[in-house]
Amino acid sequence: MAVATAPSLNRHFLRRPFSGVKKRRPWLLPGGANLFDSRRNRDSHLLVFASSPSPNSRPAESCVNTGLDLFNRGRVKDALVQFETALTLDPNPIESQAAYYNKACCHAYRGEGNKAADCLRVALRDYNLKFATILNDPDLASFRALPEFKQLQEEARLGGEDIGDSFRRDLKLISEVRAPFRGFRKFFYFAFSAAAGISTLFTIPRLIQAVRGGDGAPDLLETTGNAAINIGGIVVLVALFIWENKKEEEQMVQITRDETLSRLPLRLSTNRVVELVQLRDTVRPVILAGKKETVALAMQKADGFRTELLRRGVLLVPVVWGERKTPEVEKKRGFGASSKTAATSLPSIGEDFDTRTQSVVAQSKLKSEIRFKSEVVSPGEWERWIRDQQIAEGVVPGEDVYIILRLDGRVRRSGKGMPDWAEISKELPPMDDVLSKLER
Repeated sequence: MAVATAPSLNRHFLRRPFSGVKKRRPWLLPGGANLFDSRRNRDSHLLVFASSPSPNSRPAESCVNTGLDLFNRGRVKDALVQFETALTLDPNPIESQAAYYNKACCHAYRGEGNKAADCLRVALRDYNLKFATILNDPDLASFRALPEFKQLQEEARLGGEDIGDSFRRDLKLISEVRAPFRGFRKFFYFAFSAAAGISTLFTIPRLIQAVRGGDGAPDLLETTGNAAINIGGIVVLVALFIWENKKEEEQMVQITRDETLSRLPLRLSTNRVVELVQLRDTVRPVILAGKKETVALAMQKADGFRTELLRRGVLLVPVVWGERKTPEVEKKRGFGASSKTAATSLPSIGEDFDTRTQSVVAQSKLKSEIRFKSEVVSPGEWERWIRDQQIAEGVVPGEDVYIILRLDGRVRRSGKGMPDWAEISKELPPMDDVLSKLER
């Protein structure tokens, strides 16, 4: 259970009361420009106090640690009581952040989306919780499959006072990486419009003097031309500045959609549930969304090109309109399982993909589980994302569509109807091709 952190702390709670901290790695790196990078330190996932609180521990701190111990043993209801008690014992900001965040994890485990969202809002607004923690914690995977998470994410994207603006700053960082000269252009437009405005201030008195005429009056035609150039320049530059802001906002909306997509859960052929982010650099998911008969026919035709599509890392993701089921995601690893089982199992949802793939064994296990077809978990959330994507692309929501993702998780292309597998086999490079390496 990833507990809440104070600003820039690597560990949420430390064995020694809030000392000896390390810096967290940033959630979004300038070189990545990609929200599918769930980079974070492996040891930042969970480190709590010893189960026996220190005699010098503060009361609130002791309650939080006791709650963490109870949560790890599967006693979620009792853990929730401890976190609520901690909030009544005059906690300091770090303790309050931890109590609210872990309380949200308990509510998420119990399927109480509204209560989880309320706790996270308080932690974000009042105790500087980083939104990246919510995005990467496996204990909140079930919450991320709920509409309440999407609402919270949208509030964070808009940067409202209610939940802080750290998520929006992260989005701006990625937006700047994807459009590296936008900031320079906006500065250029602002600087030159300001210069044109200053010039206009000097031109207007000369224009008035030219209109009045008389001895020493400037030439009316020349002065009018100068004023027109300055005013026209201001109008054009301001319009370009507004247009750049609009494009930036649209790009941030798309980045948020990409992030939402990366958190949608899939069930692999081995019955293991993963979030799409965990498959980054490993497969090219092809989402087939439409009526049951249409999707089934497309899946059947794909079997005829199975060998070629597998060489290109294609993983079929069928989404049938209207097949809404109760959200079901993988439970927290370790609940009711021995330490041996937890140690030998593959990393759980949301764990750092890059760190995980450094292990050859873990990587080979994951690849062996990824076959040709998968099954969506929480179809309602998949359907909601696809409909949002259709609206963004100007397609009537509910039409049959296919969406091909890149190896880095972003949308490669999409189209109406079902895909032409022969064309896709020619378009997509094999996984060992240089173009595939550049796509990662």
